[in-house]
Amino acid sequence: MRAGDADRNAVIERLGDALADGALDTAEYSRRLELAATAVTMDRLELLTADLPVSRAAQAKAEAAREEADKREWLNEWGYWGAGALIMTVIWGVSSLQAGELKWFWPIAPLGIWAAILVSYAIWPDAKDKHRGSVRH
Repeated sequence: MRAGDADRNAVIERLGDALADGALDTAEYSRRLELAATAVTMDRLELLTADLPVSRAAQAKAEAAREEADKREWLNEWGYWGAGALIMTVIWGVSSLQAGELKWFWPIAPLGIWAAILVSYAIWPDAKDKHRGSVRH
């Protein structure tokens, strides 16, 4: 399979991380960098990084991306809560208008429970976060 510029750039970045972590010396880095820049196939690129450990920089980037995805997911859940609040409030308002008086605001019960669950996600980690030791935001 042919390698594209993005593939070569990813390998070059990984080689730079390996140099920064001390997994490669400058001579080996230069040699692999030249091979990466001229590689035509994915097989050639994969050979250049196959023996390298995952760099601390790559691990940090992956962890930051996971945390950002968790935060985005949690904020999306609040968006669903807001939409649910709007729908339930409209139903409550219509039923109050039909009755000719303000009825008890029943949406408070499901919305309160739902909100408590969402807040608990921010306080306590879920099963996938326990092994990482992090807390959802």
